[in-house]
Amino acid sequence: MKYQSKKRAVLLLADGTIFYGKAVGGKEGTSFGEVCFNTGMTGYQEIFTDPSYFGQLMVATNAHIGNYGTNEGEVESQTVKIAGLICKNFSYEYSRPDADSSLLDFLNKSNTLAISDVDTRALVSYIRDNGAMNAVISTDVDNIENLKTELAKLPSMKGLELASKVSTKEPYYYGEENATYKVSALDIGIKLNILRNIAKRDCYIKVFPYNATFDEMQEWNPDGYFISNGPGDPEPLNASINTAKDIISSDKPLFGICLGHQVIALANGVSTYKMHNGHRGINHPIMNLKTGKGEITSQNHGFAINREETEANPDIEITHVHLNDNTVAGIRLKNKDVFSVQYHPEASPGPHDSEYLFDEFLNLIKNSANQKVKV
Repeated sequence: MKYQSKKRAVLLLADGTIFYGKAVGGKEGTSFGEVCFNTGMTGYQEIFTDPSYFGQLMVATNAHIGNYGTNEGEVESQTVKIAGLICKNFSYEYSRPDADSSLLDFLNKSNTLAISDVDTRALVSYIRDNGAMNAVISTDVDNIENLKTELAKLPSMKGLELASKVSTKEPYYYGEENATYKVSALDIGIKLNILRNIAKRDCYIKVFPYNATFDEMQEWNPDGYFISNGPGDPEPLNASINTAKDIISSDKPLFGICLGHQVIALANGVSTYKMHNGHRGINHPIMNLKTGKGEITSQNHGFAINREETEANPDIEITHVHLNDNTVAGIRLKNKDVFSVQYHPEASPGPHDSEYLFDEFLNLIKNSANQKVKV
């Protein structure tokens, strides 16, 4: 192992609970965020670069992290988005033939603090019982009281708008310019593999900042619209919610994923709430109520839409439910070409059971375009 001497580190939870560990790579520092856990056995690089995790301290439940290194082609954004990493065993060496870097080097490029040798089984069990909460990881183990004081100043994830922190600052294009269809995408934390999945279905995409207006998005004359995943509480996203309302009124196809799903719900008068723990992993069971088939899905969200309000809304149909807790996992508008899901059909990382949703989006776009030609 490269690092025989490991510097002590601490994880301090908002309720005062303390877990001790070691600083990965001997790196010193302090990082704050909401602590949460992901149950995926693989895909740590994609998870760490997922903009939906911005502002969160990630606990990896898999016992070994870093053992297969990293590859520059397997990112979901250009930089690491997690606030910090907490793990049991950190692998400084890697053995995958097509890896081009170690996880340590990858994290160091983004100056991301990581701690290892933490009892992650006990930690995850504690979070499951007590809920996701703010926390701090630090090598300043002799100043716990100072860390408590600083941690108390950290705002709750409830009510926190983070999409502006990860969204593109200027519009950009993705895909083949000569593709048959055009899609305007609202970036509130978009993953690269979502763009890949839309683009490979003969679509050229223009990606807009989180606060783009409908007029700005429709000026490109797209055949359909998309609202992405992203971090934080959906309720403060007033600009995105208003844009979603205008898109829905335009009668063009609209597809939303994760935070985009919540924004579409809010645009239709359905409220959202912060979950006790959230869903984060690549093995979450979903029931498709239209087909009666189960799907294993990749999920990453700490908020959900209100089921009672969804069921009471005459314009909304629930299409998918989470089988662990019966939360709403998918909806569609009954008289519009609008649908959304609370999970990640692009599944990077994860299973591909739900990739058909991109095909459904394309079919809506095709049908809408054909109707436009007939008119």
